[in-house]
Amino acid sequence: MTIGALARASGVGIDAIRFYERQGLLPKPARRASGYRDYPPATVQRLRFIRHAKALGFSLAEIGDLLTLSADHERGVEGIRRRAEDRLAALEQRIAELERVRDGLKTLIDACPGHGEPDRCPILRALGDECDDAAAVTAVAAVRR
Repeated sequence: MTIGALARASGVGIDAIRFYERQGLLPKPARRASGYRDYPPATVQRLRFIRHAKALGFSLAEIGDLLTLSADHERGVEGIRRRAEDRLAALEQRIAELERVRDGLKTLIDACPGHGEPDRCPILRALGDECDDAAAVTAVAAVRR
């Protein structure tokens, strides 16, 4: 299978396929006499795995670990579950952080009348550490965490 056919079948771009090869996520393919890469059909499934793992937020290094674990018939599933649990914990932490930022930004927006002099704008003052409004200071502190 050529790289173009592989890209179409897997939904992954040609440049990404070459990048994954350089990163060691894909084995180097055989070359045809013409010099073109010749991929085995199983590469389509591996690329889909990589694409789906990326969509779940796994880094390329983590994806490499998952691929390695997928070949471990004794402890692979346990390791994969642990990696997925770690990824979920990181996502939940990020979500909590984003919720604090959202709440802080809402507080700043609510404190701003939307008119007047810029030097009296609670959003600008809070961002510039010139704020005496307790709610806005709390909001900015939440955003900075």
